[in-house]
Amino acid sequence: MLTPGPANASYLTLAFLDELKSLGYVEGQNISIERRFAEGNLARMPALAAELVQQRVELIIAATVSAAQAAKDATTTIPIVFWGVGDPVRSGLVTSLARPGGNLTGTSRINPDVAAKRLQLLKEIDPKISRTAVLDTPVPYLDNQLMEIGRAAKILGIEILGGRVEKQADWAEEETRLRKWRADSIYVVETPANFFNRHLLVDFTLALRLPAIFGSREYIESRGLMCYGESLERDARRAAIYADKILKGANPGLLPVEQPTVFELIVNLRTARTLGITVPQSVLLRADSVLD
Repeated sequence: MLTPGPANASYLTLAFLDELKSLGYVEGQNISIERRFAEGNLARMPALAAELVQQRVELIIAATVSAAQAAKDATTTIPIVFWGVGDPVRSGLVTSLARPGGNLTGTSRINPDVAAKRLQLLKEIDPKISRTAVLDTPVPYLDNQLMEIGRAAKILGIEILGGRVEKQADWAEEETRLRKWRADSIYVVETPANFFNRHLLVDFTLALRLPAIFGSREYIESRGLMCYGESLERDARRAAIYADKILKGANPGLLPVEQPTVFELIVNLRTARTLGITVPQSVLLRADSVLD
């Protein structure tokens, strides 16, 4: 298992292992799991992937596009199952979603309508929103996401300003820039680095006292205002199902990459009150979960 996060097992790793157990695999009894964690340093990924290959593992589980790419570069023969990948085709991981080819398959987070839907929800929270700061980080599929955000912005009459907050040292400069631009809202693009820095990003949006939308539940549990996206836990559990199929002999190149079909809208009313925002009933009635 290769992940970009810290060595302490995240709930996503635990979800994967739990699903694996439900399929009959018990660590220490009928399966052995080698773990490699990058601790947030993506530059370590190639070396960690190489270590797994040297261990002659039968299968590599790769969480996020950086892990999947490192694993792909390290081996063309060991099957690789990925999860948390935005666009595996544009990232060059697979040939197509229907027939991945090669030794990789897994779950994708790609859905062209999600980016537009997030911006639409942000506008619905406050119809006066007209200047949205879009915080991203470099990833292979980012241009596609930004294109969809840009299209939605034009339709909604919103101006867009790009920005990044990858570490605490970026905070002051970015805050000054957004205040000077008069940003009235924030859209945090769902990338591996942003997810890893989610506590920092949520604190940043709260410090500016601006409504913000995120891509997954984890941001809301860190006091973020609102999220819309597929469940990362479901991604991890589905990866276990792929692993089971491959360990039983399936060819990863013939297993279609799974696209998200279920999305969740979560609103944090405590954060809304802190920001002085009254969330419209039209949003609350559609929410899958409301934290209060």
